Amino acid sequence: MQDDLKETISMEVLDKIDVRVGEILKVDDVAKSDKLVKLTVDFGSFQRQILVGMKKERENPREIEGRQALFVVNLPARKMAGEVSEGMLFDIGFQDGITPVLAVPERTVLNGVRAG
Repeated sequence: MQDDLKETISMEVLDKIDVRVGEILKVDDVAKSDKLVKLTVDFGSFQRQILVGMKKERENPREIEGRQALFVVNLPARKMAGEVSEGMLFDIGFQDGITPVLAVPERTVLNGVRAG
């Protein structure tokens, strides 16, 4: 693991990041990609399609269906492999070279609840 810390940011910058709990309703393959899967995520008052590069990280990506996890929901939509991603899964481990795991609440909470 790296001990390199990212540059210091202000609380104002941190407050701009909208991290919410969402329930992963469905995991679908993205045919035009060897690493992306498409998550359908319920945030309570809205749903989003979020693309995640976990096809090679998990033997069965569908094992996370029904699980709650943390997502960044205020990123601009981004087109990848012919699909649109409307957010980002907030996972743990990728940048440190380990197989990522979901960042999850310690107990079930309402979908759409904000972190921070």
